[in-house]
Amino acid sequence: GMGPLLGCDVHDVGGYPEGTERINEPGIRSLRTTRVLEEGMVLTIEPGCYFIPALLEPALRNPEQARFINAEALQRFQGTGGVRIEDDIAITADGCELLTCVPRTVEEIEALMAEGRREPLASK
Repeated sequence: GMGPLLGCDVHDVGGYPEGTERINEPGIRSLRTTRVLEEGMVLTIEPGCYFIPALLEPALRNPEQARFINAEALQRFQGTGGVRIEDDIAITADGCELLTCVPRTVEEIEALMAEGRREPLASK
């Protein structure tokens, strides 16, 4: 989802201007900002998938929720904690500019990972 504003601090304040009330509903109460975005603002976009036992265990026991969960696939990933792909963007007059420069495709990620497996160069 949309993350916090970036500024003088890594997680800058200002996502909730004075007078703005937080909505206390699941999926909405954790929003980092509800303000109208303006040109020049910088913020994060943070899509993620998290495996939180305290949330998953009750859902797996609830038949209405469990039908949406692939328990077998969940078991494969549950110990990882999850994954988040975070991008920083700058709001422009006609949209936004991506400030993050990281590999995005499976091929790009695998190539980067393969570079980390290279043997160190011998000292001369």
